[in-house]
Amino acid sequence: MRIAFYAPMKPPTHPVPSGDRRVARLLMQALRAGGHEIILASRLRAWSAGDDPRRMCRIRQRGERTARHLIDRWRDDPGRPHAWFTYHLYHKAPDWIGPQVARALDIPYLVAEASHAPKQATGPWAEGFLAAEQALRQASAIFALSADDEAGLRRALGGKAPIQRLPPFLDARPYVRASARREKARRTWLPGPAESPWLLAVGMMRAGDKQASYDVLADALKRLVDRPWQLAVVGFGPAADAILARFDAARTHPFGKLKPAELADLYAASDLFVWPAINEAFGMALLEAQAAGLPVVAGGGRGVPDIVDDGRTGLLTPTGDAQAFAGAVADLLEHPQRRREMGAAAQGHVLAHHDLGAAAARLNAALREATA
Repeated sequence: MRIAFYAPMKPPTHPVPSGDRRVARLLMQALRAGGHEIILASRLRAWSAGDDPRRMCRIRQRGERTARHLIDRWRDDPGRPHAWFTYHLYHKAPDWIGPQVARALDIPYLVAEASHAPKQATGPWAEGFLAAEQALRQASAIFALSADDEAGLRRALGGKAPIQRLPPFLDARPYVRASARREKARRTWLPGPAESPWLLAVGMMRAGDKQASYDVLADALKRLVDRPWQLAVVGFGPAADAILARFDAARTHPFGKLKPAELADLYAASDLFVWPAINEAFGMALLEAQAAGLPVVAGGGRGVPDIVDDGRTGLLTPTGDAQAFAGAVADLLEHPQRRREMGAAAQGHVLAHHDLGAAAARLNAALREATA
């Protein structure tokens, strides 16, 4: 079927890479893998960084004009979409387009990754909150990417809301291929003493939660100065200098921005992925690392436990606890065989539960039900 796709938070064509852009593209890829034709309905970014009601009003007006244009364009068009799919919906990024188009064309409206915060029902975000809530109540299916999101939506929308779990996913094939050339990748990317395990951290270098994760990692590694390790860091951004200054320069090797194939090789070459994951919905890098056969140590907040099987594919620690994080890293540094077993389990876990094919099957089932 033909599916109109829209991402109000950040369009999949946006020039700046991010987790939102990545997941939007993966959803489009999964829908195509299910045999569907994807129409990018709009590139309008509905997200508002501040609480200026005038800005929200301008965005709403642009969204309403876009909706009218699409309705006029598709109303009598035999090539019109059979369903509308919106990714990442909440009070700061409401969908001003999809609900109107879906009602006018009488097609199902589906949403993936939404949040509902009743405390925003009054105040500067009230208009966006109401629009997001109305969109969710119109939806034929709501896909929650984490147990935390699912529980929040059920509390807000009631037990009869059409909420389904869609575990975070990726196309695991490039990472599995990289793991098959692990030794070559190791020689290429991480030359050095064989007795020195390589840790790997991947994350954008910007203020806020990302910098907070790097801060916890730096504090944890300062507690492990008596142990052999080297740290590879992949990331770039405006806070790069401040972040890298927190780490031991003699042991830290910044790689900046890498191409996807290069990053896959670096995952495969490393011994342990380390990321505190402060306030992250789940963390695509954690999935990528495991897909490449790399065990992880991560902060266990929000949706991270949904993708890391604690004790089997990695170790999870309390959010922001540098001492506990250091202890988990030390444990796996001391037990290379356990690291290898966890890495193998991690790759199998991703292939079984978080691969593109599994996501495509779930989406297809929901689309069949919504359009029945």
